Amino acid sequence: MSARELVVLGSASQAPTRHRNHNGYFLRWDTEGILFDPGEGTQRQFTLADVSPAHVTRICITHLHGDHCLGLPGMILRVANSMGPLPVRVAYPASGQEWFDRLRSATIGQDEVPVEPTPLTGDGTVTVVAAESFTLTAMRLRHRVDAFGYRLEEPAGRRMLPDRLAAAGVAGPDVGRLQREGTIVVDGRTVHLDDMSEHRSGQVFAFVMDTAWCEQALDLAHGADLLVCESTFLAPELALAERYGHLTAGQAGRLAAEAGARTLVLTHFSARYSDPQAFADEAATEFAGDIVVAEDLLRIEVPTRL
Repeated sequence: MSARELVVLGSASQAPTRHRNHNGYFLRWDTEGILFDPGEGTQRQFTLADVSPAHVTRICITHLHGDHCLGLPGMILRVANSMGPLPVRVAYPASGQEWFDRLRSATIGQDEVPVEPTPLTGDGTVTVVAAESFTLTAMRLRHRVDAFGYRLEEPAGRRMLPDRLAAAGVAGPDVGRLQREGTIVVDGRTVHLDDMSEHRSGQVFAFVMDTAWCEQALDLAHGADLLVCESTFLAPELALAERYGHLTAGQAGRLAAEAGARTLVLTHFSARYSDPQAFADEAATEFAGDIVVAEDLLRIEVPTRL
């Protein structure tokens, strides 16, 4: 498994199909393993994907509709039984506290598993995790119930320029020392890090699920290397999408284009459709970048930094 990749555990919307399980998306990001929206059957999908639930370091729920959370009780127990990290960390909309509590204690034995809840509130950017190597934030989306999308962002850094390093006589351990200290002296000359490197943006992953078009979705997706976006309907059902707080594939493509994303993953497909290629074709009318139509158990690497 790549150090940074998305494993699609389920890609259906309200009704699962023969080939699409309810939602479930596992993001491996170095030593982090974030499970987004565990729907029914997520435990089994981990087994089919050959991924250990012990790698789940936190769970992020966009909203408390069943296809996005009914797998939570089983995953709480499964993480514990697999000797995964405890407490089980779970983020979710605070307005869904009543339903979260029911899921948290849905079966005998669950209360024995320590859980660290992070209820989300507010209309701006909400910080879920602020670590040295990444930040995980959430923003409220536009759905029929309170729903939050998520954004994981790596800090910006510097990219070393081999030609300049060679011309300045900087090699071996001195390269690392220059990165740490900012300046070093080589043959009596002071060499500065800024002259030997260039700005490098950090990688960004965005998760936009169950929402109608809104500015917050654009903010979450801004500059994303990998954007996972719901595309429940196709364009002929635009009115239906708006009524139920969802996006069409064309709108998902427009979102990716306006946000400057690099790779778009379409998912959360209505069971009424049988041709996945139709979603890619519609999104491509708006977005010229890479488009992936999610399939259960598909692995998608986070694109390397530019």
